[in-house]
Amino acid sequence: MAAAPSRTDQRIILHFDYDCFYASVFEVEQPILKSLPLAVQQKQIVVTCNYEARRRGLHKLQLIKEAKQVCPDVVIILGEDLTKFRDASKDLYLFLRRFVWGERVEKLGFDEIFIDVTDVITYNAALLNPNDLTHSFFHLDRQDPTVGFDFDATVIYGPTYPDGADNTARLGSEAEVGPSDLHLRLLLASHLAGYLRGQLEDKKGYTATAGISTSKLLAKLAGTVHKPNSQTTLLPPYATRNDGEESNVLNFLDSCQIRAIPGIGSKLSSKIRSYIAASGYAKGEDEPTVRDIRLWPGMGPSLLDRILGGPGAPRDIGVRVWELLHGVDNTQVAEARDVPTQISIENSYRSLDNFEASRKEMLALAASLIRRMRTDLTEKYTESEVEASDTVREGVERHQRSRIRWLARPRTLRLSTLPRSIPGSEGARSYSRMSHSASLPQYIFNLDESADSLAERLVRELTTSMFRKLHREQSGWNLRVLNLAVTNMVDVAGKQKSGRDIGKMLQPQELVPKDRFPAPEPGGMRSETDAPQSTLARASEAAWEESDEEDIMPGVHCNTCGALIPHFARVAHQVYHSSCSQE
Repeated sequence: MAAAPSRTDQRIILHFDYDCFYASVFEVEQPILKSLPLAVQQKQIVVTCNYEARRRGLHKLQLIKEAKQVCPDVVIILGEDLTKFRDASKDLYLFLRRFVWGERVEKLGFDEIFIDVTDVITYNAALLNPNDLTHSFFHLDRQDPTVGFDFDATVIYGPTYPDGADNTARLGSEAEVGPSDLHLRLLLASHLAGYLRGQLEDKKGYTATAGISTSKLLAKLAGTVHKPNSQTTLLPPYATRNDGEESNVLNFLDSCQIRAIPGIGSKLSSKIRSYIAASGYAKGEDEPTVRDIRLWPGMGPSLLDRILGGPGAPRDIGVRVWELLHGVDNTQVAEARDVPTQISIENSYRSLDNFEASRKEMLALAASLIRRMRTDLTEKYTESEVEASDTVREGVERHQRSRIRWLARPRTLRLSTLPRSIPGSEGARSYSRMSHSASLPQYIFNLDESADSLAERLVRELTTSMFRKLHREQSGWNLRVLNLAVTNMVDVAGKQKSGRDIGKMLQPQELVPKDRFPAPEPGGMRSETDAPQSTLARASEAAWEESDEEDIMPGVHCNTCGALIPHFARVAHQVYHSSCSQE
């Protein structure tokens, strides 16, 4: 067996997992639901349920029909629209981020978050009074010594792994890593995790389960030990000591099934299980554990490379998996972002095999995408900025202005589809995603128009043509997945001192009479928002017969603010920036 990889345990990482998140969102809105069995439905499946429902025999991924039979009085709420969950997730993320020193706060899906708290833990460790640990104070603000909470630094807060271990502080003991004792730093982190969990419940109404360790991998796994509404601190030693004391990390991992290790997953674990099964694994139907794999004869980075390598495999995959099997994970918690790198909306289907049905689905996806853009990419003006925006510059029409502005503007729209194989066909493209991208039209950023009307225009003028480029025939295909995304985010260049949203101030397609500059659809067809449905349907059908030329860029991006400006408005836009700079 190959040597164990070396460890570095300088960081302290917290992992939070909001309990029964989807159900909790509805419980926060209607607290009476907390005492009732509640299930959240997507398609015909229970995607989550609260603990009262679980107590009565319900569980995740249960059929709705079966759930009603098991618990006839279950309250079922449709959760197809993810807007509520997305908004709640963003709110909780911003709430926890307020307590963080530095910028390393990373969301994982809607209901999980990693926080690197190394700096605040190191700071508080240096301030501890060893003569009065019982009456310690945890500082949450370097500048204001009154901001924080009281705690008892003689004992770890909450459960630990191993259970029943010595949880008391070890000031003055030989340091395991770096200048400060790892046990002490984990002790401090346990109190911070408990405090943040309490703040989440008191201020926001959500409970969470936390894991405390030195890496994302170990913090996430530790948080699974005591659920719900609890936490677990993985105690040292993290490496086997010279005196023979075993590593708690290896003891903790050894009982885990290999597919449960974050970073390995089902695909890689399946290859490893297949290899040891063919090599004489003798535990019958039992899933191999991390210990089974780690101690397998000849196991190490080289063998894992042979098992997991091949075309498309990441470089040094064997080294990476060998490290994970030993609980070594040096990946950083990502830096916090005010805006996401992309926004993606998709849906899956049993059968989507004609264009009209696909057009309706694209319309629904587009409306959801625009609403999410408005949630994730905008912020409210301050009162002073609203007052400053009352006067509109000479040469630009005065119009109704929203009290929110864009933080970032995506430049690119991407449509992706995943075809389903057709019985009897020999199509080589089955089960592979297909995508096409185009410049995102500037009118999408019009905050005075409803998301539904903008979605209708986007589908009519752009996504229909994009769809045609992926599926050149109107029939003969069947889609499993449709995805609509915006990418290539450009942060708005600073916050305008006048409080004005330049992209919204200059909406040339609205200021210029439509009869003078008709907006062409792909293929040269004029866009009319009030055209009869039959006309739109004929236009959609005609689009399939047009040429395959790429979409023409609708304009140029401003180097100052990043806004997409039609060619005929470039000069006016430059004059606007010049007048702003002369203030």
